[in-house]
Amino acid sequence: MSQDTDTSQNPHHGGCFCGRVKFRIDGPLFPALHCHCGQCRKMTGFHMAATGALGTDLTFETDEGLSWFRSSDVAERGFCGTCGSPLFWRAFGSKYISVTMGALDEPDRIEAKAHIYVADKPNWYQLCDGLPQYDGDMPAVAAARDELAKKNAQAASDN
Repeated sequence: MSQDTDTSQNPHHGGCFCGRVKFRIDGPLFPALHCHCGQCRKMTGFHMAATGALGTDLTFETDEGLSWFRSSDVAERGFCGTCGSPLFWRAFGSKYISVTMGALDEPDRIEAKAHIYVADKPNWYQLCDGLPQYDGDMPAVAAARDELAKKNAQAASDN
């Protein structure tokens, strides 16, 4: 486990605006990333700030409003179908799930680590917080995602 994860005061609680999706995470959360890609901007109306956790650490107290949208060939996004709150992003086949910072009840417990997909950022806002900026994904995340994509492609061709 990285020293950059939040190990304080588990569990972490969160949910959507209307309360039809409520969850808890019984494990550490990774530092937040600010994603400026076109899909995240369309989903949230701005950029998306998200943390991550092991999917097995996520449990739902209520998920009656939870909907999933396949946003690409590699991932899907979870949101509340009632109020529209963006909640999750997960790559197919990954053991991790991203959780939007706005969905957490106590987001100040998580520190931000970097900005990703800055090359896709529109010009109408500037990044002045001093965090590292990457034109695409962070190199370590990109390598892990490429490896996962290869495994998923191999599994699909085996079927």
